[in-house]
Amino acid sequence: MELQELLNERDKTITEILALSPDKLPDLEKMAQKILQKAPGTLDITLLSDPEHAVINRYGLLNEEAAQKGRNLPHPTTYVIDRKGVVRWKFTEVNYKVRPTNEMILDALKQVP
Repeated sequence: MELQELLNERDKTITEILALSPDKLPDLEKMAQKILQKAPGTLDITLLSDPEHAVINRYGLLNEEAAQKGRNLPHPTTYVIDRKGVVRWKFTEVNYKVRPTNEMILDALKQVP
């Protein structure tokens, strides 16, 4: 199951998925088009651009190893944040190939009061 398919129609009315990237807006627009080509319809994910790494740095997510090679990439991180802004769950992995499963994310969402 792709992240795009994570939420059912009911959950989409009470949950928002945001994706933060160091890519510039034109690159994110290209990414959105690629996603929609694979799965036509509506993109249920809001893509946010952080080319200056303001948010990435604020949360301490910069991949220092990649930065030393001139690539300012964050460590892949997933947060579940409640409506009051409280982080209820976080998954960060140094290995960019390791991501939380949709089941892990759904379980974390169920724990939000």
